[in-house]
Amino acid sequence: MSLINKMLQDIDARAGQPGAAPLPDNVRPVLAPEPRAPWRRVALGGGVLLAVAAVGAFGWRMMETPAAPVVAVADAPAPAPAPARASSAVVVAMPAAAPVQVADVAPAAPLPPAEEQSAPAPPGPAPRQPVDAKEVSAKQAAAQPAAGKLAPAKPAAAKPAPAEPAPVKPTAAKPVAAKPAAAKLAATGGGRTEVAAQRAEGAYRRALAVLEDGRVTEAIATLQAGLALDPRHEPSRQTLVGLLIEARRPDEAIRQLQAALALDPRQPSMAMLLARLQVERGGPALETLMRTLPYAAGNGGYHAFLAGVLQRDGRQHEAAEHYRTALRSAPQNGVWWMGLGISLQAEQRDAEAAAAFQQAQASGSLSAELQAFVERRLRQLGR
Repeated sequence: MSLINKMLQDIDARAGQPGAAPLPDNVRPVLAPEPRAPWRRVALGGGVLLAVAAVGAFGWRMMETPAAPVVAVADAPAPAPAPARASSAVVVAMPAAAPVQVADVAPAAPLPPAEEQSAPAPPGPAPRQPVDAKEVSAKQAAAQPAAGKLAPAKPAAAKPAPAEPAPVKPTAAKPVAAKPAAAKLAATGGGRTEVAAQRAEGAYRRALAVLEDGRVTEAIATLQAGLALDPRHEPSRQTLVGLLIEARRPDEAIRQLQAALALDPRQPSMAMLLARLQVERGGPALETLMRTLPYAAGNGGYHAFLAGVLQRDGRQHEAAEHYRTALRSAPQNGVWWMGLGISLQAEQRDAEAAAAFQQAQASGSLSAELQAFVERRLRQLGR
């Protein structure tokens, strides 16, 4: 049973007893309300609990600072509907020896509706002894800290907004130089060229494996398929040309050689092989050799072969010059000395021709047939 309920019951009991002291004019008893629904009792109980907490805190505060005995009662609204603020009057009877005071105290927290505030507390035990004024004053003082706690808290100081970052000036993007590897890939067609070269190499190896089993036709088809992927695969081209020549398919061999030189004329061996086939079939062998001549510097065999083609074409002076160029790289080649002697004798340079034939005879590299040929030429020159 709360302290307020006991005090209210004590007041009601004293007011109803015979011989009780009349109440002051400014104090009126609280009329008994009509019975209400249970949910209103629950709401009334919550309001009573809030009032008890406030009174207890106020009494604790008053115990620390003594004050005059005051009977504090929260405002209560009149039975009639209140306009904006409701107040309730609580009657407290004190002994005859103690003065009775009624003070209006502003509620520290919102109160329930007026009709709920005026509801009496449920019946309790018999009335208790009069309450000491000092005790009531102490409990009223204890209610003040509670009121302070229920006061709205001061808003926290707003934190200063973070300073906006300074705008960053956009810088022009610097061009990035392409790496050598990337540039090389771009120039050669990227990774596709590498993949094609790998596939052509694989086809070349398969063709060699097929050749070991004697399947020439299948090897030729495999090499042609590999060259379709990578026309610059030189080993595949050379092997294919050799197989076509052995298979007596010179026209196909010539087409393969022409395709190789069209892609890259810097292949003296391919040019010599093509020129040899063209000589046999009456083709433009000299044109083929002259096109690749700038890339045959220091190649004695190329110059000697070109000299032989020039010699067949009747261009003896040019043939002699190319024979001399070839002999600088191989001075002991008897066949080239013999060819030089033939071109010099055709130009009627007999002394130089006889000296060339003698060098060919002394080389010891001529076959018996060529040796006999050189001896006949020397007899013609009177040597």
